[in-house]
Amino acid sequence: MKKMVLWAWKIKKMSLVFLFLFFLFSGYILAQEEGDKENRTLALTLDECLELALKNNLNLAVEKYGPEIAEVTAARAREIFAPRFDLSFGRQRQESPPYWWIQGATTIVTKYQDYSVAVNQHLPIGGYLSLSFSNYRSDTTQAFQLINPRYGSTIRFDLNMPLLRDFGPKMSRREIIMAEKNRDVAWKQYEAAMAETIYLVEEAYWNLVFAVENLKVKQYSLQLAKDLLRKNQKEVEVGKLAPIELLNAEAEVASREAELIQAERMVERAEQILHNLLNLEADPEKAGYIIVPKDRPEFIPRQPSPDQALDLALQKLPELEQQRKDIEIKEFNLAIAKNELMPRLDLQLSYWSPGISGDRLLYLNDNPFLGVIIGREKGSAVNSIRDALKLLYQNWNVALTFSFPLSNLTSRANYASARLEFERSQARLKSLEQRVRLEISDTIRDIETYAKRVEALRVARETAERRLRAEEKKMAVGLTTNYFVLQYQAELANARSLELRALVDYILAWAKLEKLTGESLQKYRDKIKFIK
Repeated sequence: MKKMVLWAWKIKKMSLVFLFLFFLFSGYILAQEEGDKENRTLALTLDECLELALKNNLNLAVEKYGPEIAEVTAARAREIFAPRFDLSFGRQRQESPPYWWIQGATTIVTKYQDYSVAVNQHLPIGGYLSLSFSNYRSDTTQAFQLINPRYGSTIRFDLNMPLLRDFGPKMSRREIIMAEKNRDVAWKQYEAAMAETIYLVEEAYWNLVFAVENLKVKQYSLQLAKDLLRKNQKEVEVGKLAPIELLNAEAEVASREAELIQAERMVERAEQILHNLLNLEADPEKAGYIIVPKDRPEFIPRQPSPDQALDLALQKLPELEQQRKDIEIKEFNLAIAKNELMPRLDLQLSYWSPGISGDRLLYLNDNPFLGVIIGREKGSAVNSIRDALKLLYQNWNVALTFSFPLSNLTSRANYASARLEFERSQARLKSLEQRVRLEISDTIRDIETYAKRVEALRVARETAERRLRAEEKKMAVGLTTNYFVLQYQAELANARSLELRALVDYILAWAKLEKLTGESLQKYRDKIKFIK
């Protein structure tokens, strides 16, 4: 029995040792994790956040493809005016039985070989110009030939040009013009996306700053309530204070702990929003880090100029510039549709000079019908080329082709549609300008309102601080109760939060005004090279 008791005591002792080691090891692991968490924070200024967002933001990455695709489309459209070089070569051999006696052979074999070189150029005023050179060689076993083998060369000039419909540099370059205008629209869309991203980052950054500072306020408020609770507990122990007085302090501590939890969730939410905008996961060195803002909000009194802000917005706001580019596109489409209403009158002009050479066959008594060849005079392809280049045989052709549709309902419908689209774009621009005027006016009023609120809430916060100090002094000499002290503590915490919120709202109102006037793009253009 004694041995069993001894073994039970030893087992209990070992269990306590293992339990102690387990808690010690768990504490060490938790401390390590807490230390790693603290070490995985990333302190960033607002400028650093903007640089990361403009580099890694996913929405911007999507929008950036627009200008690049439009630039490729414009480059492809310009290729229509690049000279085109054509080269062709062909050979063929034909065998056939004779179909009448004068062909003179049991099997007729004809060999043909040709090649050509041509340069084609689209003209800036419409149509195209072509300069070509062709050469061939023909050899046959058919009887009664005068030249065999035969060489032929031709130099040729062709001009095809519209005189009514599709005439002029605007019509000739319409694909290029349209592609370049679409490229400009794409760039304005990208700039608008960058301006929006800049504002969203500023908004997320300062909201995170507010959440962090608001958390500090709640932590300080909770600490004040806990200090007062401990003080009251000591006074109750010595009989200086009635136990019922602890209820107010305990209730206030519980209430402020709930506010602290809410403030912590607000910090986590604000940090996550900024984290997503910066897309830190794209950078392996920064992935998984918690962002800690380094900048602190400052109240810098400034007076906005409504007229200057409105002028800047109407001139530089990317959305307005994009709409103006869209009006240019619709106006150009209207010009194309109007051109399509015209009849077609085309000019065709051709000039060519052939050259022929080869082996000239000499027949008995100069009579090829006898079929007796007594000799030949050698010729060559060089001779035919020489004759073509000398323009010995001049040929030309001029033609005018007039075409007028008996019914052009489709063209008129296209013109009417293009005109309505143009008018709608103009109306949309006026509507957008009206909205911008209203936003500028509202934002300036917000700036003035928040500036006054910052000043008023600063005074309210200073007053709340003085009232709390005075109430604490009164409580020290027994002239008040902890109820009023707790009330003034809560009022001070609320005043600090309201002042900080007004200050952040004031900064964000200025950020919105800079976005509307296009100054945010200009502000960071030199620091961060993100615009073409």
